[in-house]
Amino acid sequence: LAVGWGSGMDAAWAPSPGGCELVQSIMDCTGRWLSSIPGNLRGDTKELFLDDNTIQVLGNASLLLYPQLWHLSLTRNRLELIEPGAFLSSQGLQVLSLTDNLLFTNYSLTAAALSALPALRTLDLAGNQLTEDMVSVLVSNLSSLESLSVARNIIMRLDLTIFTNLTQLLELNLEKNYIFEIDNAFEGLQRLQRLNIAYNYLPCLVGFGLTQLRVLNVSNNIIEWFLTLENDDLFELEVLDLSHNRLLFFPVLPRHSKLHSLLLQDNRMSFYQRLPNGTSLANVTVQFLIIDGNATNITTVRIWDELCHSNLSSLRLLDMSQNQVWGLPDDFLAQMPSLTHLKLNQNCLEAFYLSEEDPLAMLTELDLSQNQLVELGVKVGVGDILPNLQLFNLSTNKLQALPPGIFTRTRKITTLDLSRNRVDLCPQPDKAESLPCVDIRGVETLTHLSLAGCGLQGLGGRPFQGTSLMHLDLSDNCQALSGDLEWLQDLVLTLQVLSLRNTSLSSTAVDFSALKGLVRLDLSGNSLAALPSSLGSLRLRSLDLRDNCLPALPPDVARVPLGTSLRELYLSRNPYNCCTLGWWDALQQAEGLRVPDGPEVTCSHGSRVLSPGALPEPVLRSCRWQTADLALLYLVLALPTCLTLLVAFVVIFLTFKEKLLKMVKSRCGVSSPY
Repeated sequence: LAVGWGSGMDAAWAPSPGGCELVQSIMDCTGRWLSSIPGNLRGDTKELFLDDNTIQVLGNASLLLYPQLWHLSLTRNRLELIEPGAFLSSQGLQVLSLTDNLLFTNYSLTAAALSALPALRTLDLAGNQLTEDMVSVLVSNLSSLESLSVARNIIMRLDLTIFTNLTQLLELNLEKNYIFEIDNAFEGLQRLQRLNIAYNYLPCLVGFGLTQLRVLNVSNNIIEWFLTLENDDLFELEVLDLSHNRLLFFPVLPRHSKLHSLLLQDNRMSFYQRLPNGTSLANVTVQFLIIDGNATNITTVRIWDELCHSNLSSLRLLDMSQNQVWGLPDDFLAQMPSLTHLKLNQNCLEAFYLSEEDPLAMLTELDLSQNQLVELGVKVGVGDILPNLQLFNLSTNKLQALPPGIFTRTRKITTLDLSRNRVDLCPQPDKAESLPCVDIRGVETLTHLSLAGCGLQGLGGRPFQGTSLMHLDLSDNCQALSGDLEWLQDLVLTLQVLSLRNTSLSSTAVDFSALKGLVRLDLSGNSLAALPSSLGSLRLRSLDLRDNCLPALPPDVARVPLGTSLRELYLSRNPYNCCTLGWWDALQQAEGLRVPDGPEVTCSHGSRVLSPGALPEPVLRSCRWQTADLALLYLVLALPTCLTLLVAFVVIFLTFKEKLLKMVKSRCGVSSPY
């Protein structure tokens, strides 16, 4: 390949371990061990990818042969220098990626080269060990830039001088630096719409006033509070990500905005209007001391007023999971009539009330899992509550029942997760009707139900009458199954996925044959000593038999309807017998069948645990003896003994023939000549 060098060398030739790939006007030279840019590529190349090479210098003559270039990528090289005249022949270059190089070594000369690109729109300088002063020099003359990434550098502080001339900038990525202070750094970026400052060390954001910004990501910092300027300006903000910080309070948001996604996951946030011990702090105020240079400003905020002055009418997604929320303020959710997704999981909620004041008419997903809920309340006499709810997650709480008739007001619910609550299903056979239970009968829209780890006992009756469940999870209920599966009779036409993992199932007489629509069945973690014969007629696509007591599967398992339809079979952690592996060989030859845990499957031979696919010859010989025909074995063992006795008899007879004849003659008294 012809290799162009700058500063005195027009062209040099170097061998390459492989050629570049051309697709139309796109040249891909990724991972070719190139130490410089090839000089024999097509002159009409418009996009050139030189990622994962060893280029150290981009010389003045490196790009002379490619005047039509508009996209150049030099990601993950060893680039230390771009000579000032390197881009003089590439005035149309719009996209330049210099990620993961060593540009900090000669950044001033590289800045001179970049200043010769009047059409540059996108520049990626991530991973170049750049400080804020270096970045300021590199981008000082790039007024045409619309997208800039300086992520994964060593920037610590931002001020007004760094991005002064980037008047056209729309997107700025500063994530994964060491930024701990921002001093009016974005005031001149009047067109900035997307700002990413995630994974830094910002302790707070006060006086937020970027009205033109649409997306702000400040996740994974150490922010304790977020305060917006108190004015009536309309903010274009649509997405605000404050997750994985140390927020103590709900953020003080703009009074007027277009906010539709607010992410507050994994903070230390709580509401203090009512504490768990019943104390009320409704009139308590918080004072924020803001020091700006020599000026000091004290902002006093009532804990509840900062919620009320924010217009959240356009909010659709609110994620407050992994916080310390004990309860929500009065009318908190009433401010969010457009809310469709609400995540309050992994908090400290002990009760959650739904009322006509908080109709949540648009809500489709409500996640209250992993709290301390003992009560879910619905105001009596209320008409429509959660009319559009589709996914309701209540798992891992302390609930024993749900409000009667709650699902009559959730006409579109499809998924309900009640796992790891101490609930029973209605009706409860042989129990008093007054005991609390969850009644899902008649909920026609419900298709997914999880009751894992609920302590269910002796399911009976018709708990699923009037439903169309497709997915049912009953795992980790050790006493749920008793006798037959008649309580599933209302699901024989719809049920497709059934999990009975860890339900103490040991009887092979359980009849699954009625569940003709079943495609996925989990029987792992039980005590099955044989495969239930009723499974043979099903056309499952996935079957999980892990952690049982199976010594073998039926020899014809690969030929019955079950074996021909299966596409996924889990078999590990069973005590298989190494001498009865005919079924294993048949499964290996079954077309389209996959055993994902095949490498973990073992069998036992004496005290040895072996892999069924690589049995040693001594074990095979031992197994052949053990599985041989016993009648034939006895015959083989008896034949030498019989022959020995016969030979001994003949020898004795011939040796004592005369004596025997004389003795017979003397006893019989008959003479006979010899």
